[in-house]
Amino acid sequence: MSATPVRSPTLRPHRMKKDESFLGKLGGTLARKKKAREVTDLQEEGKNAINAPMSPALPDLHPEDTLLEENEERTMIDPNSKEEAKFKELIKVLIDWINDVLVEERIIVKQLEEDVYDGQVLQKLLEKLAGRKLNVAEVTQSEIGQKQKLQTVLEAVHDLLRPHGWAIKWNVDSIHGKNLVSILHLLVALAMHFRAPIRLPEHVSVQVVVVRKREGLLQTAQVTEELTTTTEMMMGRFERDAFDTLFDHAPDKLSVVKKSLITFVNKHLNKLNLEVTELETQFADGVYLVLLMGLLEDYFVPLHNFYLTPESFDQKVHNVSFAFELMQDGGLKKPKARPEDVVNLDLKSTLRVLYNLFTKYKNVE
Repeated sequence: MSATPVRSPTLRPHRMKKDESFLGKLGGTLARKKKAREVTDLQEEGKNAINAPMSPALPDLHPEDTLLEENEERTMIDPNSKEEAKFKELIKVLIDWINDVLVEERIIVKQLEEDVYDGQVLQKLLEKLAGRKLNVAEVTQSEIGQKQKLQTVLEAVHDLLRPHGWAIKWNVDSIHGKNLVSILHLLVALAMHFRAPIRLPEHVSVQVVVVRKREGLLQTAQVTEELTTTTEMMMGRFERDAFDTLFDHAPDKLSVVKKSLITFVNKHLNKLNLEVTELETQFADGVYLVLLMGLLEDYFVPLHNFYLTPESFDQKVHNVSFAFELMQDGGLKKPKARPEDVVNLDLKSTLRVLYNLFTKYKNVE
């Protein structure tokens, strides 16, 4: 059964004129069919982009995501990736960090895409972190003004990051276009460069859907975008040591090393009726590190120099940092680990610190 043709909604005369040409009627019919086909084709393109077999779980595309110019490209994060715990943790840690830095500015970030794109938050964040003012307008409402501000802010960011080998994976258009992947790359780089007192989740990757228009047709592909690696790699510490090898290739020997270090620290802490059973957690607040340094160097550490019962993250970081200063006063090199890493229960960082103490003081009674 043939389908009934779609009729134009415009009013038609009750009777066709006898002298109306066949070609005239045919031309009008073809024009209407062509227009209807163009609309159908556009809808089909969008449908195919969503249901492409190469991407079994593509996101729902907004209409503007399918209306692309020739060779134009748009990207979006796969919804499944947005639901992953590590991805959510990364966003939460970055938002909390920004809000902590900008607490005096009375700026509260709730959603990265909506609060970062116009350059205002990025300007204030960079000024606070770098300790200098940027020559930009404070408030800009127009798109042109926002992009000009972003350009200035990002140029300042690039001047800081490029000498340290950071790959620039963002630009004015992607940030202003609320591209969450670009925004995350930028914030992770800033957090690492300025040694933010936070612990970013490691090995966070997302599936990104890429929509391109080629020869009038939409093409979709899915790629994996790596947002974080390990803290050490992101900090640019590419030199490996014995602990990297131990963790990567000889985990069975790790327990032996831990037992040796526990025996070493307890030999001294027992003098204060203290005992360590878990290296990961019991040195995280810095108290045992400070007391251990006093015992190893044979001096009393005044209690007003550190927090004996630290409660906040900052107080714990203060304690560990103070212990590091005592180590350097005792002739040790500045620890490779960051105080924040120890506070955040990073076992490898804690082991490095304790092993340095063991190497220098293993013969101290």
